[in-house]
Amino acid sequence: MRIRGIYTPLITPYRDDQSFDRDRFAELIERLIAAGVNGLIVAGTTGEYYAQTSEERLALMKLASELIKGRVPLIVGTGAIRTEESIAYAEAAKACGADGILVATPPYACPTGRENALHALAIDRAVNMPIMLYNYPGRMAAGMDEEYLDRVGRSANFCAIKESSGDINRLHLLARDYPHIQLSCGMDDQALEFFAWGAQSWVCAGSNFAPEAHIALWRACVERGDFATGRQIMSAMMPLMRVLEQGGKFVQCIKYGLDIRGLPAGPPRNPLKPLNKDEKRALAETIRVLDQSLAQIEAKSAKPNSPAQEAAE
Repeated sequence: MRIRGIYTPLITPYRDDQSFDRDRFAELIERLIAAGVNGLIVAGTTGEYYAQTSEERLALMKLASELIKGRVPLIVGTGAIRTEESIAYAEAAKACGADGILVATPPYACPTGRENALHALAIDRAVNMPIMLYNYPGRMAAGMDEEYLDRVGRSANFCAIKESSGDINRLHLLARDYPHIQLSCGMDDQALEFFAWGAQSWVCAGSNFAPEAHIALWRACVERGDFATGRQIMSAMMPLMRVLEQGGKFVQCIKYGLDIRGLPAGPPRNPLKPLNKDEKRALAETIRVLDQSLAQIEAKSAKPNSPAQEAAE
C-alpha cells in the first residue's frame, strides 16, 4: 500500500451528554473528502479511542467504511494493551473493508523492543494486510527501537511508520536506515523537516479543521519540491503547530477548531475537559491569523511576475 498525501485522523464528535453524534461524523467525512485529503484514519489518538468501549470502536470503524465508500483509503487503529484485543480490532477492520491498520505500542505495559515487535507480528499474522506503525513514546511510554524495526521489517506488510516521537534523530535514522518503510510525518511542527527527508505523507490532526493549509504545504514540498514556498506556509502554520504539539490540550484544540469552522464537534470525553474561554479566544486568533497569512501567500503565488522580475529570473 502506498501512503501518500494528507491523512486525517478523524475526531469523534460527541454531544453534550457524551453520546456519539453520527450526523456530525458523516458531515466531517464529506467535508474532508471534498477538501481533497488523501486518506482517513479512525481510532487514532485524535479520535479518543482510549475513551471508547470495544462496542463503540467496532461500530465506528464499520460506520466509517460505509460512509467513505472506498472514495479514499481508510486506516483503522488497533491500539490496546492486550495483544489479543489488538488482533480482534484488526480482524474487525479487515472484515469491514479497511485498506490498512494502524499498529501502536501497547500503552502502559512498557514492552521491550523484542516484546513490542512480537506484538506487532502477531497482529500481522492474524490479518495479513497493510500496516502503518505508530511510534508515539510520549503516550505509550515505550518506543519502536532498532531491534523492533529490524524484526517487523522482515514482513512487507509493515509498509509505513507514523513517527510521532519528536526526536529529529529518529527522522534521520528512519530515512537513512529504513527506506523500505514509508516515512509519514506524525509530528506537526516538524512537517517541513519530514518532507525534506523524503516523507511522502502527513498524518495531521489539524487537517480536521484546516485541510487546505496542510494540503498546501504538502503540495508545495512533495509535489513541486518548492521548499521556498513551503517555508512560507510552514512559518504561517507554526503558531498553530506549537499550540497543537506543545499546548497540552491536543484533542480539545482540534475539536474547538472544528467549532470555529462551523462544524460543532462537541466536548472531549472524560476525563478531558473543553478549553476555557481564554484558551478558546487565543486559539481562534491563531487560526484567524493563519487563514489571513495563507490567503496572502496564495495571492502572491497566483500573481504573475512583472517583465522586470521575469528578466531577472
